[in-house]
Amino acid sequence: MSEQIPVQILESFEASRPRAAKHKNKSSDNLIHTRSFTGLFRTLRLVGAGFLFLLFFGTVWLNWDGRQAVLWDLSESKFHIFGATFWPQDFILLSALLIIAAFGLFAITVFAGRVWCGYTCPQSTWTWLFMWCEKITEGDRNQRIKLQAAPWRLNKIARRTAKHALWMAISVMTALTFVGYFTPIRPLATELLTLEMAGVSLFWVLFFTGATYINAGWLREAVCMHMCPYARFQSVMFDKDTLAISYDVARGESRGPRKRGIEPKQAGLGDCIDCHMCVQVCPTGIDIRDGLQMECIGCAACIDACDSVMDKMGYARGLVRYTSEHELQGGKTHLLRPRLIGYAIVLVVMIGALVFALNQRSMVSMDVIKDRGLFRENSQGQIENIYSLKIINKTQQAQHYRVSLKDGEGYQLQGKTELTLAPGEMTDVPVSVALLADRPTSSSQTITFVITDTDEPGIRAVADSRFVAPLNR
Repeated sequence: MSEQIPVQILESFEASRPRAAKHKNKSSDNLIHTRSFTGLFRTLRLVGAGFLFLLFFGTVWLNWDGRQAVLWDLSESKFHIFGATFWPQDFILLSALLIIAAFGLFAITVFAGRVWCGYTCPQSTWTWLFMWCEKITEGDRNQRIKLQAAPWRLNKIARRTAKHALWMAISVMTALTFVGYFTPIRPLATELLTLEMAGVSLFWVLFFTGATYINAGWLREAVCMHMCPYARFQSVMFDKDTLAISYDVARGESRGPRKRGIEPKQAGLGDCIDCHMCVQVCPTGIDIRDGLQMECIGCAACIDACDSVMDKMGYARGLVRYTSEHELQGGKTHLLRPRLIGYAIVLVVMIGALVFALNQRSMVSMDVIKDRGLFRENSQGQIENIYSLKIINKTQQAQHYRVSLKDGEGYQLQGKTELTLAPGEMTDVPVSVALLADRPTSSSQTITFVITDTDEPGIRAVADSRFVAPLNR
């Protein structure tokens, strides 16, 4: 006879979960309709974007001494930046500038998170501009949602046509301006207006028009979340004192709706009224109340939206704010910390080194190319080597130069040793060096060419080469 084993039946249950936002997108790839809003950070972003647009679209049209002020002329390998002209030999300075910019980005990320993405990144800036075009052609958020669901009728076709026309116009202007930094903008604009543009210029204008139209108009947040590598490694630069956009859970929970004038504690609620405004204004469609997320670009739109709701409810601002993990945990944010100080010191040193390098940059350049023939004997019976001197006048004025040999005892420089170069001119000067001694001391010796400005001896350049001679002569 078997014995029955006593059992107890347990009822399964699911733990309660926070109420999901009604308007949160299930996927970042869904179409996001943002709500209009106002606030301090929106104003800062508009001022910053206005300045950047003025700088980008306006600088290309400035003139300097009869030429375009900023022009990276790839065909002639000249890079004009107002009164300075840079050559490929100066690319080390460009590399240094890029390194400084990278360290600056790291420093600002350690201090205040992804403010670059939210305020100055071209992808974000142009996306906000395209979203404004949507607003003026299709209406605010609710109107756009209704228009999206509406059948294709005359009103919808007209509004969509107007929107895409604005997008295309902005894209063409952007592409023309960008290409205009590498090709003179005025002839380029004339060719575009007269439909005479062709070749390489036409290709790049079409390419950047399409890139702007697709990235800012269609891809938008997908570029930030799936294509940009910055979002992937920015978390490595964060620490517990980094100022990031955060939701104050201790103050906001439990969230829920309530009437105006009711104290949250009396209703057993936190300050968050669960209005979803922070979600509706987010350009990437995330809910900041879920914590810091990779998709957050640090634009602070949720801060402006939440502050406006707090003002209406009579609550203190700052439920969503720039704050650190330490402060959210009840501690104090340490603004000056070793990591940030280290970045600052490195930046100061590199900027100082760049300024010093710019001041010490030689305004004349000379490269020496030895002839492929080893040596020859001239009419006087001397051993002679042939060289080609590539000389560049890096100044904006005509200059007079003299070429000589440094410590050239025993050698004779022959050829054109006095020359005049126009501003920014580059020339090749063939010269020869003859050995005065009957027998060389070595089969290969180092010789140094020197070019000096006759009016300003401080402007000079040196270049080494080899002199080859037979020992068994």
